[in-house]
Amino acid sequence: MNPSDFIVSKAVVAVKDLYGADIAPDQIQTQATRKEFEGDITIVTFSLLRISHKSPEITSQEIGEWLQSNLGEVSSFNVVKGFLNIKLSPDYWNGVFANIAASSDWGQLPASGKTVMVEFSSPNTNKPLHLGHIRNNLLGWSVSRLLEANGHNVIKVNLVNDRGIHICKSMLAWLKFGNGTTPESTGIKGDHFVCNYYVKFNEMLSAEVKQIMENENVDKEDAEKKAACLKEAQEMLVKWESGDPETVALWKKMNGWVYDGFDITYENLGIKFDKIYYESQTYLLGKALVMKGLESGIFYRRPDGSVWCDLQGDGLDEKLLLRSDGTSVYMTQDLGTAERRHEEYNFDEMIYVVGNEQNYHFQVLKLILGKLGFDWSEAIYHLSYGMVELPEGKMKSREGTVVDADDLIEKMYNTAKETSLELGKLDDLAEEERESLYRMIGLGALKYFIIKVDPKKTMLFDPKESIDFNGNTGPFIQYTHARIKSILRKAAEQNITPSLTDSQMLAKEEEIVKILNSFPDKVAEAGQAHSPALIANYAYDLAKEFNQYYHDVSILKEPDQQIKARRLLLIDVIAKVLVKAMDILGISLPDRM
Repeated sequence: MNPSDFIVSKAVVAVKDLYGADIAPDQIQTQATRKEFEGDITIVTFSLLRISHKSPEITSQEIGEWLQSNLGEVSSFNVVKGFLNIKLSPDYWNGVFANIAASSDWGQLPASGKTVMVEFSSPNTNKPLHLGHIRNNLLGWSVSRLLEANGHNVIKVNLVNDRGIHICKSMLAWLKFGNGTTPESTGIKGDHFVCNYYVKFNEMLSAEVKQIMENENVDKEDAEKKAACLKEAQEMLVKWESGDPETVALWKKMNGWVYDGFDITYENLGIKFDKIYYESQTYLLGKALVMKGLESGIFYRRPDGSVWCDLQGDGLDEKLLLRSDGTSVYMTQDLGTAERRHEEYNFDEMIYVVGNEQNYHFQVLKLILGKLGFDWSEAIYHLSYGMVELPEGKMKSREGTVVDADDLIEKMYNTAKETSLELGKLDDLAEEERESLYRMIGLGALKYFIIKVDPKKTMLFDPKESIDFNGNTGPFIQYTHARIKSILRKAAEQNITPSLTDSQMLAKEEEIVKILNSFPDKVAEAGQAHSPALIANYAYDLAKEFNQYYHDVSILKEPDQQIKARRLLLIDVIAKVLVKAMDILGISLPDRM
């Protein structure tokens, strides 16, 4: 039982004893005591005045006196108007610490029986993953792990956008300029290889548009409509949807190259999925739903043959669902995919981890599913996150100026290596172990720097800043864990076993126990907010508290063996909670650095 629940349960008894009233626990409001006052838990007594028929000050005083007189766990209290600040005793916090130390997985909440599906990554098969995808993948993975820590059954899924006009652009450019080359023949990673032709297509389109504008004196939009290469790509999409064997064979070959490249990047990031959906397999389901909606009058067809949904009554506009040539759009396949997923997993919540530029899309998706009669549309949640920028500005994939995920992972490794060598952090380790740690530190720095920012915020990523061994960074927490493990190894060499003893805790140790005790509540809070940033910053606060404690308090040199054993147990628990917190973020902690 956490401190708040404990105090509430006893305050219910106090109210019954003092005022003869039976009240439910939820009628007693509590909060953490503000830092300027002494106390751990504050009861807000204003809601109890109708029961006590007394002033806020007298009601608070009477309840405080009752709690202190009847509970050994309450050491003191003070009253500030209608706020009763209660300080819990050292014995209470010793009991709390014993409970935490006895737990095999502190912070893991009990099973909820709730099934949550999380979709993230969702790459296009015309380009490799880039920095924006990294934030998506790391956020999706950590949100999934966070929800698992909340006791939910979590299904991690990926929807690969493997069809559409953008895919056809790469295919057409390869036919025109590839000369039969492959990733194997060129030594270029498959997703990078295909992206080169997507860039090539846009260069070809830009040149053609420029020429049309000069020759025919039309604007860019009209020139694009007249561009032959774009018409060819659109014709290729129609061929693909009609099942043209030659087009489908080329599509399968080029997508296969991309998947091989994606697999390497996912493995390097530590990302895995429980199921992968493909747009090519679900867009027909979406088309069937659209036709069903058309027949029932939910949608309508325009004279050009295109199908639309009128959402003006919902405060939006009209949404295209099928083009005039019968080809589908993103919304089409999202409708079909959503229905398929609910049929397969009967989820209680469906979370889409997608950037905030798609806010409108998911608002529309939820509305249309509701209009189609799916009551589970209310279970859809768009985890909208801000874009990632670099000091040099934004990225543009069609111009080939993206910051590639593979290059960034390698850069993080190199930066971790350079920084570690400069500081001499890993000089005593064997070369193989150092290389492994460079990877762990680099990846941990990348993940932590991105995840610690609230998902809704746009963020600026600076690789060098992320690998600082001081401050709110992944390497700082990794180094803290390694330091604790070093102390515990030295204790083991001296045959000293961390153990729970009756020795009195210092005020600083009591504060650390309070932080440890708050971890399950922080997991629940972060889960409710879908924000692993709360866990990242919790881990930093805990690591910071340990380092201050280590600076101020003797551990191995403490002469009293019972105190030493309990202090060793305290730091052992700190290490375990850090591992649990960082595991939620997908970050490994080394035992030595």
